[in-house]
Amino acid sequence: MAFVTPAVGGAATVGGRPPLGSRLCSRSRLGRAHVLGTSRVSMVAAEPNATSNGAPAPFGTAGIGDGGDGGALPASSLDLDISTGAVIRRKTRAVRVGGISIGGGNPVVVQSMINEDTLDLDNATASIRALHEIGCEIVRVTCVSKAHAHAVGFIKEKLRAEYQDVPLVADVHHNGMAIALEVAKHVDKVRINPGLYVFEKPKVGRTEYTDEEFNRLKDKLKATLTPLVLSLKEQGKAMRIGVNHGSLAERMMFTYGDTPRGMVESAMECIEICRELDFHNLVISMKASKVPVMIAAYRQLALRLDAEGYDYPIHLGVTEAGDGEYGRVKSSIGIGTLLGEGIGDTLRVSLTENPMKEIPVCYGILQALNLRRTMTEWVACPSCGRTLFDLEDVLADVRAATKHLDKLDPPISISVLGCIVNGPGEMADADYGYVGSKAGYVTLYRRKEVIKTVPQAEGVKALVELLQADGVWLDPPVEVSATA
Repeated sequence: MAFVTPAVGGAATVGGRPPLGSRLCSRSRLGRAHVLGTSRVSMVAAEPNATSNGAPAPFGTAGIGDGGDGGALPASSLDLDISTGAVIRRKTRAVRVGGISIGGGNPVVVQSMINEDTLDLDNATASIRALHEIGCEIVRVTCVSKAHAHAVGFIKEKLRAEYQDVPLVADVHHNGMAIALEVAKHVDKVRINPGLYVFEKPKVGRTEYTDEEFNRLKDKLKATLTPLVLSLKEQGKAMRIGVNHGSLAERMMFTYGDTPRGMVESAMECIEICRELDFHNLVISMKASKVPVMIAAYRQLALRLDAEGYDYPIHLGVTEAGDGEYGRVKSSIGIGTLLGEGIGDTLRVSLTENPMKEIPVCYGILQALNLRRTMTEWVACPSCGRTLFDLEDVLADVRAATKHLDKLDPPISISVLGCIVNGPGEMADADYGYVGSKAGYVTLYRRKEVIKTVPQAEGVKALVELLQADGVWLDPPVEVSATA
């Protein structure tokens, strides 16, 4: 994968090769770039500003590995909502998934996926419930056969009988029409992967796709997708068109290269099929394991949808992010960048860990962008030579005394800063401030208002009393000993 350097006033170059208008590139089976055959290339090798293969010309500035089709940002990313401090989000329609609405100005929805086989009814049901109880609003399952799809109906029944109805999504992949039609009876949304839903094994030695071959597979996709679309439309259910960078159809690879542009075109084919059938309960995703590719693909998708006047909501995620700190960093950068640009209506953080560990990361990303507040937030400086107390210890004391306040609606934010130099200004966005004002003393604030200065030893107690007086306090839960 070559990375693009944005060009000012001219076409971008990708790894030294000419831009998309003069040459196309794809990964070969050995991972080497090669020039594509001319039969399909003739449909897309137009002038840089020309329309190709029925699609608008590339948008904006340079993209990632695709000759410069996507770096410009949607208009929604240009300002903040003054009342909330959050980015102005791209306007989308609301798509109903069970009792949850995605898009349409609703809060960004948190999703995850269970690891259990759906034939294991008890454990699958328990895992769905456990995720839902900690804040996962939509839960996904995978169905690899009609038996697995049929079993989801029993899982739904168990959830309703033993807990409550939880919005469920089913993943369907290789040649999955029969599986999709069965599971569509039982879930609230079906996710299809365009590159695998109609899957044909790559042809060894292929050097080109003819127009006839390309259109034959396009027609096959339409014929295979139509029954599912009609079923979901009749039931009032939803579909996610979930493109993965690692599983683009071979014909897309030959036509557009291994690029974000190819991902967008793959999704657009399915979107147009749905629109022909007057079905609009759609959510779209562009997942990749490489963060720059993922960001470029989603930006291009948002621009393309807006250019077409299509207001479908977008599902964000970095697929195969891995585990531990790095997996969280990758997901936060990819998802957070796009949310910060106003793109995205639902998300999943995909970690190679227990799915329960994904949910706090999701809410942390959303809270950092002022898109949702679901937990107490502590704002704290990194400490320096001006700090008048052991900031790490003081922050730990304040956190211990207030960590249970995430049950407040909405939760509060508390700023803990070590000196008076930047304290009042830097904590002004927090609800309350705890600032080292002079050696041995702390000053308490309500927003920018000074409330009192007290000895450091009494600081946490005085903060709790202030919260109690302001009516933003809950008594901490009583711990029951194991022997009780």
